[in-house]
Amino acid sequence: MSTTSSATPEGQGPSAAPLPPPAAMAGRPQPLTGAQLVLGTIALSLATFMNVLDSSIANVAIPAIAGDVGVSPSQGTWVITSFGVANAISVPLTGWLTQRFGAVRLFTMSVLLFVLTSWLCGFAGSLETLVLFRVLQGAVAGPMIPLSQTLLLASYPPAKAGTALALWGVTTLVAPVVGPLLGGWITDNISWPWIFYINVPVGLLSAAMTWSIYRKRETPTRKLPIDTVGLALLVLWVGALQLMLDKGKELDWFASSEIIMFAVLAVVSFAVFIVWELTDAHPVVDLRLFKRRNFAAGSISLSIAYGLFFGNVVLLPLWLQQWMGYTSTAAGLALAPVGLLAILLTPLVGKKVAVWDPRKMATVAFMVFALVLWMRSQFTVDTDFRHILIPTLIQGGAMAFFFIPLTTITLSGIAPERIPAAAGLSNFVRITAGAMGTSIATTLWENRAAMHHAHLTESLVQGQGVFGMTVQQLQAKGLSAEQAYAQINRLIDQQAFTRAADDIFLASSFLFLSLIILIWFTKRPEASPGGADAAAGAH
Repeated sequence: MSTTSSATPEGQGPSAAPLPPPAAMAGRPQPLTGAQLVLGTIALSLATFMNVLDSSIANVAIPAIAGDVGVSPSQGTWVITSFGVANAISVPLTGWLTQRFGAVRLFTMSVLLFVLTSWLCGFAGSLETLVLFRVLQGAVAGPMIPLSQTLLLASYPPAKAGTALALWGVTTLVAPVVGPLLGGWITDNISWPWIFYINVPVGLLSAAMTWSIYRKRETPTRKLPIDTVGLALLVLWVGALQLMLDKGKELDWFASSEIIMFAVLAVVSFAVFIVWELTDAHPVVDLRLFKRRNFAAGSISLSIAYGLFFGNVVLLPLWLQQWMGYTSTAAGLALAPVGLLAILLTPLVGKKVAVWDPRKMATVAFMVFALVLWMRSQFTVDTDFRHILIPTLIQGGAMAFFFIPLTTITLSGIAPERIPAAAGLSNFVRITAGAMGTSIATTLWENRAAMHHAHLTESLVQGQGVFGMTVQQLQAKGLSAEQAYAQINRLIDQQAFTRAADDIFLASSFLFLSLIILIWFTKRPEASPGGADAAAGAH
């Protein structure tokens, strides 16, 4: 069965259009012209913008959300991971749903359901209900990004397909710049539910415009079998693994029977899933694609790199807000420049990916990511805003040279009719890795912080040395003994969590360098329809 790609936080989008692919659009209505073309482009771009914005806008609001629903910030990251996991699971279904209902109906339905679930997210009064609604939001968001690309390509003449993709790509690159800024401002000046409520008018406008312009341009529909057993196994093993990662620290990992149960369930259902998908006539994901060297090495390196990238993207604002005294707005300002160089360089990369060796381009990207994370590993409690901003700005360049070349490598040499399935599988693995990267990064951060806290306090003796003098000085300023101890503990925690964040950044830097080896297991892609589609669609 054919599948499609989907978008995820921080400006990453699909690698190829869903079924039916752009090449098959010859029998469809003529391209749009004049005002309809302009309005159609705006309508599809609004939906794309809303979807990508909603992924990045939540990052800076996690401490505020966690505080309001009465959980720790690390538990608050479930708001991000739940969306990512549900989105990843819904990706393989997009091709089947497109052929069953039609691209225009499915896109409009997805936008309207996204509006509904966004509204419900804003009303959530507990972490459990918020996570439930985020799961639903992620599930219905799956078809939105790839179908927006397909409909946009069908709106333009073939000669202007590059222009259409450039407009589409800029939209999804601008959203990660606006997201942290807007999310921070809304959280500080209104309240966090409004980061979800703002989707309501935007989504309704997009759905109304899309339906009015595209309803007479519906794609053909037909009934196809669906791999219900494979889908159930997919939900089971991904869900169990994510729950194990999210709840592990809280339940003391394998000392908990619940965590052991999740681990066994994940391993067993994953093993059965592999056997089933390799033998089913209409698999929900085509695992046979991993027999191809470029697809296997390309998708694995892309997924691990994205997991590292996204885990660090979530960790940075948490550290800034919890331990550096940054407001949500200030944290948003520190994250926003990540898209600037990406916007400037992506058109160049898109043009040159067929000329330059994409393996060299991806190598440069990984080296820049390693440099950025090494720079962050030097952060201290005294690091100022300017020094926090510089690596974020540089990271945008790495993003531009990261997604397009690796997607081109991954999809190279694959027959055009299998491109949507391959893009869907690689994006499923990548999106899942992003959600897991978040859980792993925040868990390791807290574990390392506890270790550093123990090391920093092991030489302190109550009433003696510098510790005793500091307590006396604080008491002389009017603090009680308990308040003085709490103040000192807060300073020690600040140091411990900063050192722990530095550890994560440094380890991630070395992992990016090690991934370069994996890139060079691939062959240089030849000029092919698959590679061209990949280069055009990725960003």
